[in-house]
Amino acid sequence: MNSRDLLQKTLNHQEPDRIVFDMGSNAVTGIHVKTLENLCKYYGLEKRPVRLIEPYQMLGLVEEDLIEAIGIDVIGIWGHDNMLGYSNQPPLKLFKTFWGQEILVPDKFNTITDEKGDLLSFPEGDTSVPPSAKMPMASYFFDAIERQQYIDDENLKVEDNLEDFEPVTDSTLQYWKAEVEKERKKGKGIVAGLGGTGLGDIALVPGMQLKHPKGIRAISEWYMSTIMRIDYIRELFDRQTFLAVENLQRIYKTIGNDIDVVFICGTDFGTQDSTFCSPEQFDDLWLPYYLRINDWIHTNTNWKTFKHSCGAVENFMYRFIDAGFDIINPVQVSAKGMDPKHLKETYGKHLTFWGGGVNTQTTLPYGTPQQVREEVLRHCEVFAKDGGFVFNTVHNIQANVPVENIVTMIDAVHKFNGH
Repeated sequence: MNSRDLLQKTLNHQEPDRIVFDMGSNAVTGIHVKTLENLCKYYGLEKRPVRLIEPYQMLGLVEEDLIEAIGIDVIGIWGHDNMLGYSNQPPLKLFKTFWGQEILVPDKFNTITDEKGDLLSFPEGDTSVPPSAKMPMASYFFDAIERQQYIDDENLKVEDNLEDFEPVTDSTLQYWKAEVEKERKKGKGIVAGLGGTGLGDIALVPGMQLKHPKGIRAISEWYMSTIMRIDYIRELFDRQTFLAVENLQRIYKTIGNDIDVVFICGTDFGTQDSTFCSPEQFDDLWLPYYLRINDWIHTNTNWKTFKHSCGAVENFMYRFIDAGFDIINPVQVSAKGMDPKHLKETYGKHLTFWGGGVNTQTTLPYGTPQQVREEVLRHCEVFAKDGGFVFNTVHNIQANVPVENIVTMIDAVHKFNGH
């Protein structure tokens, strides 16, 4: 039974021979480039620059030699372009970071430093337009720069917020076809970030890939709009959903069932101890559109659908199920109400928990190896029963996490698996 078989068994809530392991398959289960370099060095792999695959969060591409060294079961297929609007594909060039690491970046990863010494990045790599993202000197990733134009409610057009939702092109379809054919041969589970389904994902709202974004692009303005401009948001979601389903139809005709999981949405609904909206507002504003996307996928494909939401979202779990999601991530076990035992016993027959393996806010970066080991084994014991669990950390592994803690985490999963 190969990794793909184990993943499919897991997703069908059958207990596999061992826990499926993911590190780095997508933008919410990833590894910072600095940490990735440290891991490659620890495992004695060929010394070469880490390749940047997601510039906004500075996530690195986990390559085949590290996948095999760690024992990773799931690989990701990333989109042709990134969140800043330019190609992720070669040609690549070397770039030296603030922390002195040389990494490989896309050719259009064009930056300048401002008067404070902070790093500015540009939509489509075009330095002739205002920057769309900034990395402060003391930081290890970018923040979006809000470029909100004056909002004239009398003349606000839904089309302005649809500019970054477009019909899939023939060249993009051929990209997906080639990538899926290449990765399918490896016997791993595959997660694909096909794009175009991120309804209200706050990371996408500022439009970092757009040279001159229009519509509602400030984060605070967006959250207010879900109450003050609800008809506008409904029409926007309706049109985004229509286009998303059309795109998914064309992509499915191109790649078929050769992927296992599709990343649908990274919209966060939770804080550390509460939620951004009421459950009733979720039912009214988000659930119908998620359901249309997920229903099409479940009716026409074998793909499983992946929903990311940080925070205290225990009271949204049944709603995620009603909306047709198969997978919830990152399973923020430290947030209010997110007790692993309760989550597994209450929702484990319906949802696969993809994450929740170890706390990335406290235990992994600041705990001792012994604390890491104990937490990993404890969470595996709870989540692994009857399938429905893919091991991953609670969100991405950040820079400066001690490599010995990460290796302890990896070894603990293998120990649980009996290796």
